[in-house]
Amino acid sequence: MPTPLPRIVPLGDAAVLAEFSETLDLAVNARIQQLAQALRRRQVPWIRDVVPALSTLALHFDPARFVPGTSPRDAAADLIRDCLRVLPPATDDLVRHVELPVCYATELAPDLAEVAARCRLSPEEVIARHTASPHRVLMVGFVPGHPYIGGLDPALAVPRRTTPRPQVMAGSIAIANAQTVVYPFAIPGGWNIIGRTPLRVFDPAREPPALLGPGDRVAFVAISLAQYEEFARAAGGGRVP
Repeated sequence: MPTPLPRIVPLGDAAVLAEFSETLDLAVNARIQQLAQALRRRQVPWIRDVVPALSTLALHFDPARFVPGTSPRDAAADLIRDCLRVLPPATDDLVRHVELPVCYATELAPDLAEVAARCRLSPEEVIARHTASPHRVLMVGFVPGHPYIGGLDPALAVPRRTTPRPQVMAGSIAIANAQTVVYPFAIPGGWNIIGRTPLRVFDPAREPPALLGPGDRVAFVAISLAQYEEFARAAGGGRVP
């Protein structure tokens, strides 16, 4: 089924927003990621940035690049629609597959027992379901390097915490509703923490700084606390705080 043409609206005076859906649709999101790649490949000189999100895509442009009297917004809208018309069928050929080690030990998973109880599962069953599901990065946002990951097993769909934490440790793996997030550094958060990865999800000295990007396929791989600490030491993080 072809992706419907989006509603395209101004986003300030130097961008347009293509709105594809009012709700999260994984198939539509996959096409948005594909569209973002197609727009970048065209290397249009007046495009400043392409920002895919859950159900929208923002196209930022340089108004100074246009001849006076032309409409940058119309040109951006035409480009988006043109790319959509020639998008090939979705394929995994250009998709990155990332394995993310996760320690689900109690010390790093303060909400795992509560999530298990709410889902009427054992903690071991929660871990098994979380690692078994195919996951995909839907968008990166909120703060730099913060991935929103779809594909959570429906049996693990729980709401956000009633009271957010003032600080969540970097690398924390947390779930809410139909998604998983990975906290890139210590920030406030209200999702349910079920584990932690020893990998640096965001490092401004690295290129690219973010470990995960939109469209990446993610496999969560369970590791022990000893393995977590070994990973952390290798990365210069020391023991579990």
